[in-house]
Amino acid sequence: MSGRVLAVASGKGGVGKTTTAVNVAAVMAEADRSVVLVDADLGMANVDHVVACDESATATLHDVLADDAALTDATAAAPAGFDVIVGGTTITDFGRADPSALPDVAATLRDRYDCVIVDTGGGLSHDTTVPLGLADETVLVSTRQTAALANTAKTRALVERVGGHVAGAVVTRVTDDAGGADAGHGDAAAATLQTDILGLIPEDSRVADSERAGTPLVSLAPESPAAQAYRELAYTLLDEPLPVSFRDGDASGDAASGLMAASAPSGAPTDGGNGAGAATGDDQTRDASILWRLTGGLLGSNGKR
Repeated sequence: MSGRVLAVASGKGGVGKTTTAVNVAAVMAEADRSVVLVDADLGMANVDHVVACDESATATLHDVLADDAALTDATAAAPAGFDVIVGGTTITDFGRADPSALPDVAATLRDRYDCVIVDTGGGLSHDTTVPLGLADETVLVSTRQTAALANTAKTRALVERVGGHVAGAVVTRVTDDAGGADAGHGDAAAATLQTDILGLIPEDSRVADSERAGTPLVSLAPESPAAQAYRELAYTLLDEPLPVSFRDGDASGDAASGLMAASAPSGAPTDGGNGAGAATGDDQTRDASILWRLTGGLLGSNGKR
């Protein structure tokens, strides 16, 4: 096996980078890939703040990088079917970890998993540079704020300087007044970042709910607008069509209504986005789902792959 290493990076913290990494990992596992998420934010490891792993890990990535533990000792299981290489959270951990050992870690994980998702640190530092250079591709994450985009543009330039490849960017926390799911509103971000926009993630209160629950959003609230957008993103990265149905091959009203809620203009009638009692009928829900995909440039298949 020779797995694919995908780094998730941003120019600053607080833009949804770790949330993006967790949900991409969960969807790729859902798509029958073996997946590991590496918490490589050596200074501020926080994957465990977003997803609750089991207690099987007896060490951390920092211990592995200090040559004090094996990778298997730092591996825990996440609730959505993927593994996590957990990070240390103390100043002592940070001081002991040697980032130059990360390429060996990545090489080992390539042999064990189909997909290796690396959650990098925010900003520009040696700790951040190493993962960007070893990844096959890097996904940039930013909000639409000017400062966030400017800092993420610097990260794009850094990826190119170290010989890496930028797959594209994800813009998070998109609100209706910022253009909603209309792809045209990604143009400004694309121009600043000088790369393609892979996805627009709408502002969604269920994101905070998922973090409190320690469960990826795509598992906790698969019908929510942001979950649907993260699923679109992950399948784009897999270069596969997005399934219309996500549970047992059954096209659920929950999934369709979430897609419609993500695309509908503010004030437009929908069935509420929670799948409960579609008021406008199955045909309208289906039409909205198809229109959302057409607008986003992606058409789903007719069944679960």
